[in-house]
Formats: sequence, structure tokens, C-alpha cells
Amino acid sequence: MANAPDLQFLAVGEGDDARNVAILARPGSGPAVVWLGGFRSDMRATKATALDDWAAEAGRAFVRFDYSGHGESGGEFTAGTISRWLEEALAVITAKTEGPAVLVGSSMGGWVALLAALRLKVERPDHAPAGLVLIAPAVDFTERLMWEALSEDARRELETTGAFLRPSLYGDPYPITRGLIEDGRKHLLLGGAIEPGCPVHILQGMEDPDVPWRHVLETVEHLPGEAVTLTLIKDGDHRLSRPEDIERLIAAVAAIA
Repeated sequence: MANAPDLQFLAVGEGDDARNVAILARPGSGPAVVWLGGFRSDMRATKATALDDWAAEAGRAFVRFDYSGHGESGGEFTAGTISRWLEEALAVITAKTEGPAVLVGSSMGGWVALLAALRLKVERPDHAPAGLVLIAPAVDFTERLMWEALSEDARRELETTGAFLRPSLYGDPYPITRGLIEDGRKHLLLGGAIEPGCPVHILQGMEDPDVPWRHVLETVEHLPGEAVTLTLIKDGDHRLSRPEDIERLIAAVAAIA
């Protein structure tokens, strides 16, 4: 296992909205690979660490970070929104990479990666991604996989109190905030074509209870067909962290550029 780079912090936002985003950036050749983690995950989790080990061995630049309210970054989790986490992702990408990078997004990070690609190709074409590798991309999850799955009682509680504690398969219940749901509606992608402007490779487990593979097929339908590869893993779960899953992930990243 490679030694992790030194922990760095990047200031994002201003005034009361300022927060410090924790980053681990490994120098190396390009295109840099940037890890965009999932909802309630952190940059030292299995897949991100495995990619860092690969990058160290291959001499590739690799950047991973924690969204605010996650891992080693500042800020409160309950203040988190897609807008806020997207702002942090864009800040890290533009500050810590030189030119086009390969964005690797897991679960929520898949949605953030697509949003970042769409923004960068217009606002920072010098940083438009070289490619995307998406693991169980939870596109539009705040609406399609959260809000639409809530009972009427849960929706009422969220709208009345501002939050709802959602049970988790992976630990204690966690809060879904009204701010997260309402902000997510500003970033929905499944109502039209999604054109990130680069190749996309999606890895999806067919036994994923969190992001169903049929939801991901719908995402694929909105992406340009000539530049998209979908790998369905019949016995794969949501995390896709088994050794064979990690091998698939590394191969997909290495094949982009």
C-alpha cells in the first residue's frame, strides 16, 4: 500500500458559507484522476484508496477530497446540498489539476461528476474532463431515490421540521434535509439529453439496493450512445469494493487516458 500524500485544505466559499475542504493530492503524470465520493462516504474509503495505490504504482496524478460535512473537511453534514458539494468539486478540480482530468464518481459522486463535466466544458474548457468513470451513478437521487421513495408521513415530517431521519443499511439513521431535496431539484438531469463531452464508462451492480440498475439504464438512455460503455455486474452490490470490482474499476480508469 502506497503512503498517502500530505493532507491539504482548500478554502471554498465566503463569509458564513466558507469551509475548508480536505484534499489528498498525489503528484504524477496526466491526465490526473479525480475521485468524487458518495453521499456520506469519505476519501479514505476502499475504492479511493485502491485507486491511489494504482496511481502511485503507475506514476499517475491522483486527487481525492472530502465534501464539506464529510470525512476530514469542515462544515456540517446537514448544511450539505448538491450545489454546495458541486462547488467544492469544481474548486478542487480547477485548483489541483492541470488540464483535462479523468473524473471518477461513485454513487452521488457520479451525479456530481456529470454536473461538473457539463459546467467545465462551458466555463473552463481548459479543464473539460478527458473522461468519466461512474460507479453506480446516483443521478437525480435526491428526487428519484429519496423524495419519491418517502412515505407521506416522512414527507410531511421533512417539510414541517426541515429534516427526516432515514434508516440505513450501513449504520445509524441519517438526516435528509429539506434543503438537500429542494436544492437537488435545481440540478436534475434525467429530463433531457446529458452531453458531458467526453467518453463515459459506467460500472453497475445488478444487486445494488441503493441505486437500482434500471435507474442507471435510464441514465444511459440520456447519454450520447457513441461515447458510453456500461458494464453490468450481475452479482455486484452498491459498493463494488470486492477485489474483482476494484480490478474492473482500475481497468476502466486506465483505459480512458
